[in-house]
Amino acid sequence: MNNSTYRLHTPVLVIGSGIAGCTAALTLADQGMEVTLINSGQQLDSGNSALAQGGIVFRAGDGDPRQLETDILIAGHRHNHLRAVRHIARSGPKAVQDILVDRLHIPFAKGRTPECEWDLTMEGGHGAHRILHCADYTGRAIMDGLMAAVNDAPNIRVLSERTAVDLLTSHHHARNNEFRYQLNNQCVGAYVFNEQLRRVETILADITVLATGGIGQVYLHTTNSPACIGSGVAMASRAFVRTENLEYVQFHPTALLHRSSRRFLVTEAMRGEGGRLVNGSGEHFMERYDPRADLAPRDIVARSIVEEMLRNGEECVYLDARHMEQDPSERFPTIFARCMELGIDIRRDLIPVVPAAHYFCGGILTDLTGRTTLERLYSVGECSCTGVHGANRLASTSLLEALLWGRAAAEDIAGRSGAQRGLGKRLRDSIPDWQSSGDERNDDPALIAQDWATIRHTMWNYVGITRTRSRLQRAFEDLRDLSRHLHDFYKRTPLSKPLVDLFHGCQTAYMVTMAALRNKQSLGCHYRVD
Repeated sequence: MNNSTYRLHTPVLVIGSGIAGCTAALTLADQGMEVTLINSGQQLDSGNSALAQGGIVFRAGDGDPRQLETDILIAGHRHNHLRAVRHIARSGPKAVQDILVDRLHIPFAKGRTPECEWDLTMEGGHGAHRILHCADYTGRAIMDGLMAAVNDAPNIRVLSERTAVDLLTSHHHARNNEFRYQLNNQCVGAYVFNEQLRRVETILADITVLATGGIGQVYLHTTNSPACIGSGVAMASRAFVRTENLEYVQFHPTALLHRSSRRFLVTEAMRGEGGRLVNGSGEHFMERYDPRADLAPRDIVARSIVEEMLRNGEECVYLDARHMEQDPSERFPTIFARCMELGIDIRRDLIPVVPAAHYFCGGILTDLTGRTTLERLYSVGECSCTGVHGANRLASTSLLEALLWGRAAAEDIAGRSGAQRGLGKRLRDSIPDWQSSGDERNDDPALIAQDWATIRHTMWNYVGITRTRSRLQRAFEDLRDLSRHLHDFYKRTPLSKPLVDLFHGCQTAYMVTMAALRNKQSLGCHYRVD
């Protein structure tokens, strides 16, 4: 092997290191399997998981699974996959108990009386107090526990600052015709860009798990981390893996209004604990839009806020936390500290909030074990479409879905490891290393920044909270032209992380737009005013 190439064969390759990816890797390692876990950041917590504030769905009592199932279906406008909803409602709490409480000892907030073991809170769309939390930094606490366990596991190899470029498949990449003529296509790993060494590496894997997170960064305003540009969905699409519900992008109704590339989320739990939305005149307005008022599901609250802003000609609305039963600075210390940095004391001042792109309800279609339509490929977490969320996600179900499907995928992989053979040597040897066809040094940061601006403004203005056929058609034409340009640019230019991210982001935006244009029914997060 010369200095410009790097080849690795691993039993399992996990792409992404949030709650879903780390849970899958840790569960596999606990069962004695060797895992390679890659992430695009310097640390394992560079994605969205550590940013989650509100909490994770647990249980309110013995009869709660049926009520939780109903709440998820109502929030999802009954566009959900019933088997998946039933699975998360019945099996989710046990996964929380087994992994987060018993295995990792996550310090969830305790009950305020001896009769209550946990301090369970409630959020919009929920009919009961069933959400476990660690103040307002639940995702951070869970990720800290997972990262410590992953780093201590001797059979997990962590490769940081690695960006997946493309999935490797037997039909598309194998040079041996024996594999190209087979009816079943197989995922055999991925090409991965090593940012430190600026080279593309070939990682061959018996099983590949996509856990790449969401797509929020293709929008102008988002709560998502910079890594969330839809890379997993884009790569899966190029490998002809089935995707579903791509038009359903959830906008969080309350993101802090301030100048930043990522909007700071103000958790829905604040309204669950008594916070109220008011307009610039201090008027409670949600009752005009929905009988559930401030505790309506997210899609309804986000649209109501936009309508109220347009109605009054205001750039934001406000969240009033001044009259909560518990001191908001104690219950929500992260939000309190961030607002204080901006001169806002949430104990005395109103919090300016606007909607922002937050969660991707669609993605790579999977079954209850995370299997996709491509052999040897699994998908878990936000990049997946399990059918749980339907047309709109119920608050605090995302962490539970990531945890449950991360474990389910790992258990399925471990259970099949004896029956399903690893990649044969002939197939491995037939996969070539990356061949760069570009030699023009034209990856000008200004050009990349301008292309990102085009994507984000187009998605925000035309494929945003409210949609029309004319807006979607305009977005389709603009993104189609940009996509063609980027395909040529991609071929002529040596690979870099900014270029890979731009290519994936543009393809993701284009896919979401096409799905929205095809779906003429207004439902949930896909709200067509025409």
